[in-house]
Amino acid sequence: QVQLVESGGGLVQAGGSLRLTCAASGRDFSRHGMAWFRQAPGKEREFVAGMNENDGGAGYADSVKGRFTISRDNAKNTLYLQMISLKPEDTGVYICAADSAGGPGYGNTWLEYDLRGQGTQVTVSS
Repeated sequence: QVQLVESGGGLVQAGGSLRLTCAASGRDFSRHGMAWFRQAPGKEREFVAGMNENDGGAGYADSVKGRFTISRDNAKNTLYLQMISLKPEDTGVYICAADSAGGPGYGNTWLEYDLRGQGTQVTVSS
């Protein structure tokens, strides 16, 4: 069974840090683009960051540039999102997504990803 399982979310004060982990199982995702999205209450789901099959290409939403870093360990089939200088507006459910049918690149739209995890809650208090 192919699965993406996120972990690492929690409650943190503004200015704090968290590291999210997405563990993939059931197939090898090392040759596919992966990404993080987030869903905040009352807001549309939005792209946060994406990464190509290797560390050569990554992209970020303008709202998180300079504060979030996406990385992956293909040997462990794992995707990470390091978040620093967190703000209350970063609050939401963070969801890992993988494009199992596509190539090595990443996209910034939800429909490009056919596999998604259940998400992990991140709450940033002011």
